Amino acid sequence: MFQHTFIGLDVHAVSVVGCALNPDTGELVRMQMDSDPAVVLDWVRRFEPPVKAVYESGPTGYVLARFLREAGVDCVVAASSKLLRAPGDKIKTDKRDARLLAEMLALGQVTEVRVPTREQEDLRDLSRLRATAAKNLAHARQHVNAILLRHGIRYPKETKWTQEHQAWLHRQRFDSPVLQFTYEDNVEQAELLAAHLKRIDQRIAAVARDCRYTPVIDALMCLRGIQVTTGFGLAVEIGDWTRFTGATIGSYVGLVPSEQSSGQSRHQGPITKAGSRYARKLLVEAAWQHRRPYARPGLRLLRQLDLVGPATRIRAEQLDLVGPATRIRALEGNHRLHHKWEVFDARTKRSVTANTAIARELAGWCWSLAAPLQQGEHGQGERMNAA
Repeated sequence: MFQHTFIGLDVHAVSVVGCALNPDTGELVRMQMDSDPAVVLDWVRRFEPPVKAVYESGPTGYVLARFLREAGVDCVVAASSKLLRAPGDKIKTDKRDARLLAEMLALGQVTEVRVPTREQEDLRDLSRLRATAAKNLAHARQHVNAILLRHGIRYPKETKWTQEHQAWLHRQRFDSPVLQFTYEDNVEQAELLAAHLKRIDQRIAAVARDCRYTPVIDALMCLRGIQVTTGFGLAVEIGDWTRFTGATIGSYVGLVPSEQSSGQSRHQGPITKAGSRYARKLLVEAAWQHRRPYARPGLRLLRQLDLVGPATRIRAEQLDLVGPATRIRALEGNHRLHHKWEVFDARTKRSVTANTAIARELAGWCWSLAAPLQQGEHGQGERMNAA
């Protein structure tokens, strides 16, 4: 009995190659068209419904998937890293790729990626803008330090990039006019990038106070090492935390060991580094903070816990959640993660390896704070739809 027409789309910036597969007859229909969602939709609608389409994730984003879904076409985006390809297949063309996608979709062998909404994608772009700005600032500051180091000039204090350090930088003079120009330009570039990063941080703080992820961000900030930019980045990169469990979230962000096992032998290697590189970086950076001495929450954490408490109690009345659960889990997580660091230090574990393990567990604690809030939102939405 006819079930579907399965359509594979090989999407590029200026063109799209489509391949429609009829599973009953095995008939293939191919088409090359412009990379215009309206043109693709017109071609897809030539086939008798129901129709299901797929294309690979890539630089073209999710515009086509959202457009087709809004038009009533079931379209999924396949994870490129999970597509199977025969080792002996040495010919790769757009037509072959489109046919392969259609065949894998018909067999149910496509691993789908989550298609974010436009709002979610906009928030994620803002978070990644901050990551790029921070990276550029670090490189600019390194260029300044490198020039001074090559000419035997060293700042006498340990703490750099304070107001005192910047005043010291402006007092440095070189005999060569060319070198002086290069040095001053590098210092100016570092200052401009620092101001640019500060503006981005202010924008993120403003957005984080009033967006769909605000409850999640507030909850994540109850953990040590996670402030507003880190909490915002984790919230928008992960998106829907309910897709995972405490055991699988570490795998999603690539913090679990790789493995090569066969027969009786088992070998675990470096972490997989799968998923979002930025989310993994944020977790690793935050994990270092849990190595610092910890007996009770500091002033920032106390203020954050007070902020989360009342809001959580209000949500509890509406969503049947336990009010103080967020604060209790955060306090438990902070004590647990610091204790794990003490255990690793007592075993003289290599710091980088230990911190990776702490980051993996930190991801689980973040999930335990964020997922219940989003489950409540989903449950409330279902009840409202039912009413």
